[in-house]
Amino acid sequence: MTRTNIPGTSPYEPIIGFSRAVRIGNHVYVSGTGPVGADNASPADQTRASLAIIKAALEKAGATFEHVYRTRIFLARAENWEEIGRAHGEVFGTIRPACTMVVAPLLSPRWHVEIEADACIPE
Repeated sequence: MTRTNIPGTSPYEPIIGFSRAVRIGNHVYVSGTGPVGADNASPADQTRASLAIIKAALEKAGATFEHVYRTRIFLARAENWEEIGRAHGEVFGTIRPACTMVVAPLLSPRWHVEIEADACIPE
């Protein structure tokens, strides 16, 4: 199968050595995506910013949100789960991928959320 690395705009990509997304065959794996550029925004707005970055990566890979079958949401603080969850639901409310929320320290202390997504493009 062919592998295609999808670059993003994160300043961390060359430092850490990762791609925003990787497409292998008809599968797309989007890396943990924080709200780069929205560091001081609310948890909901940081979620929207992260999802906008994910959307751009999916589109570069030939996918859409409708192809996403799994998301993982990393929360800096458990008390923000509902606000972040509602913002996630604005995009995925009817798509309803499998989803997990985990509380974990994030790369930036100003981030409330980081999101991963996996997609499968129909053949």
